[in-house]
Amino acid sequence: MIRLGLTGSIGMGKSTTAAMFAAAGVPVWDADAAVHRLYAPGGAAVGPLRAAFPDAVTDGVDRAALKAAIAADPTALTRLEGIVHPLVAADRAAFRPKADLAVFDVPLLYETGADAGMDAVLLVTAPPALQRARVLARPGMTEAMFATLLSRQLPDADKRARADHIIETLEREATRLQVEALIRYLTSHA
Repeated sequence: MIRLGLTGSIGMGKSTTAAMFAAAGVPVWDADAAVHRLYAPGGAAVGPLRAAFPDAVTDGVDRAALKAAIAADPTALTRLEGIVHPLVAADRAAFRPKADLAVFDVPLLYETGADAGMDAVLLVTAPPALQRARVLARPGMTEAMFATLLSRQLPDADKRARADHIIETLEREATRLQVEALIRYLTSHA
């Protein structure tokens, strides 16, 4: 099975592109969905996060309270990542579909070193103005939040230099056609 890492900075079109792979029948593991499972009541992150951030956990993790804790303490995000990243990695390792190709949608693929476990990496990207417009159109997003998120991500130019495949997500139909072409290419080389 070819393990294709799908990554890109915020607002570049990862979720849309991952959905296109799934619609084409390719199994997709989603890091964000894994975090939601880990944060849900009974999830593996609930106990460790309760110990580290008691005000942010009841039956499950209260994301708003956790966000407030991170905003109030400059060391909180590093502590959070130290707890959550290994749990996400374990969830990713457990994903073993019987398929020629599987996609691993990991926003922080390079930043967490998860690229080492992939056979190839697909970067989705878009021009900065389009990225900014997409992100700021999200409910509750501010310029400051956008800047903070970008500061924690490897710059797009660095990701471009490291990626095996690149798709610019300028227009949905063109993106879909590129996804289908990449699936054909990868599965013919499996």
